[in-house]
Amino acid sequence: MIVGILKEIKVEENRVCMTPAGVEIMKDNGHQVLVETSAGVGSGFNDEDYKNAGAEISPSAADVYARSEMVMHVKEPQPNEFPMIREGQIVFTYFHFAAGEELTRAMIDRKAICVTYETITDPDGSLPLLTPMSEVAGRMAALEAAKYLERSQGGRGLLMGGVPGVAPATVVVIGGGVVGTHAAQMACGLGAKVYLLDMNLTRLRYLSEVMPKNCFPLMSSPAAIRDLVQEADVVIGAVLLHGAKAPKLVTRDMLKTMKPGAVLVDVAIDQGGCFETSKATTHTDPVYKVDGVVHYCVANMPGAVPLTSTMALTNATLPYAVKLANRGWKQAAVENSGIKAGLNVVAGQVCYAGVAGAFGLDYVSVDTLL
Repeated sequence: MIVGILKEIKVEENRVCMTPAGVEIMKDNGHQVLVETSAGVGSGFNDEDYKNAGAEISPSAADVYARSEMVMHVKEPQPNEFPMIREGQIVFTYFHFAAGEELTRAMIDRKAICVTYETITDPDGSLPLLTPMSEVAGRMAALEAAKYLERSQGGRGLLMGGVPGVAPATVVVIGGGVVGTHAAQMACGLGAKVYLLDMNLTRLRYLSEVMPKNCFPLMSSPAAIRDLVQEADVVIGAVLLHGAKAPKLVTRDMLKTMKPGAVLVDVAIDQGGCFETSKATTHTDPVYKVDGVVHYCVANMPGAVPLTSTMALTNATLPYAVKLANRGWKQAAVENSGIKAGLNVVAGQVCYAGVAGAFGLDYVSVDTLL
């Protein structure tokens, strides 16, 4: 199979979907790899690195799309790419369809085979291709919150961990999954007082055993969130509904009860955001204020640390890319339930219930397409 590695064109996105080491493995499996020129520069990999790994350097995205049977990205295709996508072409990337109606309808129209990183699922229910970027984003969330608590950044002028004789910041993390756990660990490491909310009692028992003593796992509820945001210096939104839009857990009314200069970090912004006042921002212009509360809602947080993120992402995606290339999308999905779960839009049909429900589109079971 001819596999295309595209350069990211989303604002301030410096990751690349495959390292040169990953290209070498694809070549060892008998596949031809096209890499768009300069695709890896933001992550520290130059064209020569890819050539040495056996890739062919392609002069443009149009050439990659025209020649490849499967194309890979990190972020979703942008509008100027839509016309380049061919019927039956496999597009393997983070799509987050439920947060983007224009993208969803475009992929339906192009009749592409859209395999989404974020809904590929392991037998235990975990999301192996979302996990590494969730780990990065969770840790970054606490670090960015600490930064924007600074007075010069519009925050309260509070040091996350305090000092002897001065209380630390209070951090509320909503969601005890991968993002939330890593955010809480980092905030705890900085010395904050951390409340970690989740709705799964079994998960809360586990977190109570493994988290540091300055972390307090609590059962999440609207009442608990309403009370805690009044005390919070930082609120980190770390909720995820697989393949669906995030629920709005912090309302505009709650915002009015918060301390001036408090910081909200919405890691769920890729799925529409879990704060009512959230809107996607970029690394170039990452924050804004509503009712005196700082909002950090960067939609591609791991893009700020592209070397770490690219290596972690390739570690996770490469085995699935190899399966798709070796077996073709249909046979790979038949043989691998994880890849089957990753099929969201196939040949003009929406086969993921959360995406169909988000926009009132017709839903077709993926089994009928296999």
